[in-house]
Amino acid sequence: MRVGIVGYGAYIPRRRIRLGEIAAVWGADAATYERGLELHEKSVPASDEDTVTMSVTASRRALARAKIDPSSIGAVYVGSESHPYAVKPSGTIVAEALGATPAVHCADLEFACKAGSEGMFLAAALVKSGEVQHALAVGADTSQGAPGDALEYSAAAGAAAFIFGSSNLVATLEAQVSFMTDTPDFWRREYMRYPRHAGRFTGEPAYFKHTLGATRMLLEKTGLQPKDFAFAVFHQPNGKFPMRAGKLAGFRREQLEAGWLSPWLGNTYSGASPIGLTAILDQARPGDRILMVSYGSGAGSDGFVWTVTERIDEVRAAAPATRDQLDNGKLYVSYGTYAKLRGKIRMGE
Repeated sequence: MRVGIVGYGAYIPRRRIRLGEIAAVWGADAATYERGLELHEKSVPASDEDTVTMSVTASRRALARAKIDPSSIGAVYVGSESHPYAVKPSGTIVAEALGATPAVHCADLEFACKAGSEGMFLAAALVKSGEVQHALAVGADTSQGAPGDALEYSAAAGAAAFIFGSSNLVATLEAQVSFMTDTPDFWRREYMRYPRHAGRFTGEPAYFKHTLGATRMLLEKTGLQPKDFAFAVFHQPNGKFPMRAGKLAGFRREQLEAGWLSPWLGNTYSGASPIGLTAILDQARPGDRILMVSYGSGAGSDGFVWTVTERIDEVRAAAPATRDQLDNGKLYVSYGTYAKLRGKIRMGE
């Protein structure tokens, strides 16, 4: 059975904070972070925005492009490391808001930054099995780093949603793989407010080993080479890693730039590579082949090969383009406002 994406959507908060604003508070050199991480600013969710609200907006945009009855969605998977409830699913709220209940299977997924691609992997497989007609996968996060930590300069917010089906596809799924090991480079125990990371250890043995491993598996499985792709997008914990991973895998810079959003968006965690994919779909042409590889600490990568169909030209205008959200209507905030919005100021503790 031919399976793929029938609708996609993204949501990026309007509020942003520049890295220089964060560095000034902590007496750090902003240029060091901008050069070292290749980041300039990051998105900041408003007081009324969380993983669920962003997931709903991105999913409604995916529905607008899919042009399907929401009751045909038989599964809703929301991947995030910042679900608003410790005990209460995000997926049921999203499904109810879309009109997909009650005949729907829901699950919240966690796998650090690849929770979104986990949902995509499962949604595609569920449709391919014939168990459901359509399945929705969402990657969304409002994660944050400890004050003054390197993560604070990159931890951002955003969401991407994909509806999978077997007809009226905008992109056909040609292959998917997973590459996993037990590599503890990033973690947060229960009751810890902020995650911890293993510094430079998060690079070679964690991020690059898994993203490049998944890429090699995809190329071997499909018999394709980097030159056979119009676009490629890798997980974006910062601006430097995805470009380096692409280069090491044999891709050219021009193949990577369409989905390279992190310098102006930051790390949207579970939504990072999925949001990059939405930006690529906004400009891809029929017949273009796309490689997408996620990464989640703990550690693992999911990889996908997509081929864009003729229907892509029919659906783009039905929802806001990702780059338009990224570039237009920005509201820059001070560190004080950012700290208030992100709950970094806590009284009575």
